[in-house]
Amino acid sequence: METTKIAALDRISELKAFDQTKTGVKGLVDAGITQFPRIFHDSPSNLSNPKPPSSDLLHLATIPTIDLEGRVFEDETKRKNTVDGVKDAAEKWGFFQVVNHGVSLDLLERMKDGVRRFNEQAPELKKQFYSRDFRREFVYTSNFDLYTSSAASWRDTFSCYMAPNPPKPQDLPEICRYIASPDVLVVSSLSLSLSLSLYSYGEKCFRDVMLEYSKQAMSLGEFLFELLSEALGLNPNHLKEIDCSKGLRMLCHYYPPCPEPDLTLGASKHSDSSFLTVLLPDQIEGLQVLREGYWFDVPPVPGALIINVGDLLQASSCSRSMPFAQNLPVGSKFLFVGGLMYAAYNKRQVHQFGA
Repeated sequence: METTKIAALDRISELKAFDQTKTGVKGLVDAGITQFPRIFHDSPSNLSNPKPPSSDLLHLATIPTIDLEGRVFEDETKRKNTVDGVKDAAEKWGFFQVVNHGVSLDLLERMKDGVRRFNEQAPELKKQFYSRDFRREFVYTSNFDLYTSSAASWRDTFSCYMAPNPPKPQDLPEICRYIASPDVLVVSSLSLSLSLSLYSYGEKCFRDVMLEYSKQAMSLGEFLFELLSEALGLNPNHLKEIDCSKGLRMLCHYYPPCPEPDLTLGASKHSDSSFLTVLLPDQIEGLQVLREGYWFDVPPVPGALIINVGDLLQASSCSRSMPFAQNLPVGSKFLFVGGLMYAAYNKRQVHQFGA
């Protein structure tokens, strides 16, 4: 018993030491570590694939990809086919990728570039935003659940609410207010300093990119809520009318190169407590989705966005004992830009898929 107490105290001390650096896992990489602290060591049961796919899943490679055809369908038959595809994906996977989704591909690249630039700037510029006070307009941190999870994840994150009330310019870091031109900024945590001349992409700074991406993601979300409403046999405006698309929280995850990728995860098994999540990944494979006890890899599709039906719209009929989950092994540098839709669900009726 005494040994257990000492081990627990040692772990708490290690967690605090890591947290107090205010530089996250990127700080460990910059320090040149070849072995990471024990707090990141996950259990073998979490790191291994639980079991091979059952025979009825052998023909499946990954989550479905749905062509939204620019959100304009030539006729009702094509729209119905898309609704049926969304329904099938939501019922069986809880995930699907969308292409021809109407969000500017150039905007997606600018968004990913801005996330990299924030995380790869000098530590001194990020530390002032590091916090565990999630009431702040803008929060940079590493592991929301650092002190409660069984193992820390190899991930840094910045987040802010973009709707209905977007952040004020003064609440954002300089890197989010201005973007250095590609020919001036060398993306390195050691090379970026306040003395660099800062320029915008044309007339847009990264804050404008964040706002425009949020606007287009919200528009896509509203369209998806229409399709999901129809898939539930409801009026197309039903989910919008109960405020499912009223708010947007942006979380930008950064997964730097990991020295021991076989011992930890970028994100442990979880489901999203939202109505809908829109994921913007880069082109490095990492995401996995759980279906019937087996983890399926989700290879990135150029220009695609990944849609996750959150807990509040997820099926929970008696035939399913748990929500669909996601997982993220780590290896090379990786990032996600995720927009989470939210609403006052405790006051509203939520319909279920597969009920």
